[in-house]
Amino acid sequence: MTDDTTGPFIPGPRLHVAGVEHGPLAGLNFAVKDLYDVQGAVTTYGHPEWGRTHGPAAATAPVVLALLEAGATLVGKTKTVELAYGLTGENVWHGTPINPKAPDRFPGGSSCGSAAAVAAGLVDFAMGSDTGGSVRIPASYCGVYGIRPTWGAITLAGCCPLGPSFDTPGWLAKDAETLWRVGLEILPLEPGGPNCLPAGPLLKAEAVWVNADPRVALALLPALEAVERVMGTALPTKLASEGLDTLYEHFRCMQAQEAWATLGGWVSRTRPEFGPGVGARFDGARDMPLAKAAAGRAFRKHFQHRMRSLLMGGAVVAYPTSPMPAPLLSATQAEQNAVREASMGVTAIAGLGGLPEVSIPAATVDGAPVGLSLVCGPGRDRMLLRLARMVAEELG
Repeated sequence: MTDDTTGPFIPGPRLHVAGVEHGPLAGLNFAVKDLYDVQGAVTTYGHPEWGRTHGPAAATAPVVLALLEAGATLVGKTKTVELAYGLTGENVWHGTPINPKAPDRFPGGSSCGSAAAVAAGLVDFAMGSDTGGSVRIPASYCGVYGIRPTWGAITLAGCCPLGPSFDTPGWLAKDAETLWRVGLEILPLEPGGPNCLPAGPLLKAEAVWVNADPRVALALLPALEAVERVMGTALPTKLASEGLDTLYEHFRCMQAQEAWATLGGWVSRTRPEFGPGVGARFDGARDMPLAKAAAGRAFRKHFQHRMRSLLMGGAVVAYPTSPMPAPLLSATQAEQNAVREASMGVTAIAGLGGLPEVSIPAATVDGAPVGLSLVCGPGRDRMLLRLARMVAEELG
């Protein structure tokens, strides 16, 4: 894992910033995805042209500062997909990180380096970001814990944007306890006090379980049973009668329009070369019909109302984080795209809803990790992390 081309850290000298001597996270090391600014360092956003056209950061992103002020020590910046616009973790410029838990498979993106660094035991936790699944999918693929918090709960100042109405920070950790400890330092307080637990009920999202590879669904049943021992028997529910394909399409159109509005000017001026798939996605973003993105925004309003009504009393939804294990490194572009579409129909649930989601490493299929996701209502992030700790204890 020390080779620049296959390791999780960006090539070049390793960044190191010590945390305060005493603090609740003292003794923990962490890394940050290379779209977070650190004062004096160049943020490359996964592409050498971005680094060439942007100078050293004038200030450190507030969420990174908060971690340093809590005592954690920053030990490097991790690789990301070019401009964070991908879900496999491939990067032709910096090198694709090895997936430590399944070296013949992709690590997942775009927080690929952060997940790989945690999975390899090089850091205790790592910051990533999640727009369409970029913390949750690599957490599942690499067999680590990961959280996408409630949209807007944590500032993304000092962080490169992709789709601002979906972008969230997120973090990955070696265990549920560390995931929880980090959340205590950067998540806002929430009603109910420090020991509030989910009121329930536990819901089983039928469409997502059916969407999963049958081997994945079967492998995750013991983990679902562990959640049931904590919360009670899961009740089958339909989250999206429209189908996961519809959720994916609405998400895809909105994200594409936002990606071009956010980054299209730089892409047009700089004309950078892109690796497989990324250039095509930006071309599609540039040409996205206005009516399709508008339809997505209208759908999102109704979907958010539906999900918040379902979850406002303390319900939790459980389903496979990813419908299948990580694709093999030998997978064709068409095979990778098929996995992307099937996966993002699932990740769009929390993305469209603005909801917090935790992925728990729960099983393996063909020797590769798969995760179980728990999702709850907005603003209940700490409650969700407490639940993840309890489930982790049940799983041993």
